[in-house]
Amino acid sequence: MGRLAALAAVVFWGLSFVATKQALLELTPLTLIFARFALGTLVLQIVLWLRREPLLPPRSELPALALMGFIGVFLHQVLQVNGLNLTTAVRTGWLVGLIPIWSAILGAVFLGERLGGRKILGLGIGMVGAALVITRGEVFSRSLDLRATKGDLLVLASTFNWAVFSIIGRKTVKRLGSVRATAAATFLGWTMTIPLFLSEHVGPTVFPSVSVRTLVAIAFLGVGCSGFAYLFWYVALERLPTSEVAAFLYLEPLVTLAAAVTLLQEPVAATTIAGGVLAMVGVAIVQRASTGRGSSGARFRRERTAAGRTGRIQTPPDEDERRGSRRT
Repeated sequence: MGRLAALAAVVFWGLSFVATKQALLELTPLTLIFARFALGTLVLQIVLWLRREPLLPPRSELPALALMGFIGVFLHQVLQVNGLNLTTAVRTGWLVGLIPIWSAILGAVFLGERLGGRKILGLGIGMVGAALVITRGEVFSRSLDLRATKGDLLVLASTFNWAVFSIIGRKTVKRLGSVRATAAATFLGWTMTIPLFLSEHVGPTVFPSVSVRTLVAIAFLGVGCSGFAYLFWYVALERLPTSEVAAFLYLEPLVTLAAAVTLLQEPVAATTIAGGVLAMVGVAIVQRASTGRGSSGARFRRERTAAGRTGRIQTPPDEDERRGSRRT
């Protein structure tokens, strides 16, 4: 059950970039973000109700949750969706896999976590892979050509942004629990899109005129990727060691690759594949170095307890962030 849940979450997330590209054929990035997280918010609130957890967070947590909503939902999605509008789903899938590398760097800077030789090696390999993906192998001639790389750079910025969100939100997640904190941050982040959405010329009037295919893409993103996939992921974390669950994330770019080529007929260059593989190798080295003896991840697996009556997942404050378990 745990492995099946982890696989389902990764398939949802891998397909999310393809669904986003489909929806962007008819919707503006902001309209898509608004619609997706309206549905995601509804799903997560229903889940809280089913788990008999409070729907409203404590007032004392609202400032932290609002910051999480701004960074992790509003800003993150504005960067990623606008970037995806200018690049391919395949390259986006590879670049998003770099989040654990940014998390390792920020952990060293702000949390005092030791990098060590293996982590530095992994960081270097991951960055070389990212450079190949972004520049299509023409590192020197395209590295400053914003017209060709703007979309990829926006996606790359969104991965760094998510790592910042993970560091900022980890204490709040520990206090409230993963589902409750995410539901509140998602709602607050979604409300931040409302004024901009209403200010667009198309606004709500656009939805009756879009195709069924685009409506299905919106529903898939909101209900599936921002709702059920998140829950599947934490079901897996409740039943399996974190390192085993995290290993499923290496399948995500492959799901994106297969779906983008099949459904969108996206061209795939050999340099993109090579760069993506290098990026994943770098991430694997960093994560293996993070799960050595004595690390918080190792201690967590030794001390892990079952979820309580509320179903709250017992995770250490930074476990999910460093492993990349990360979508809203």
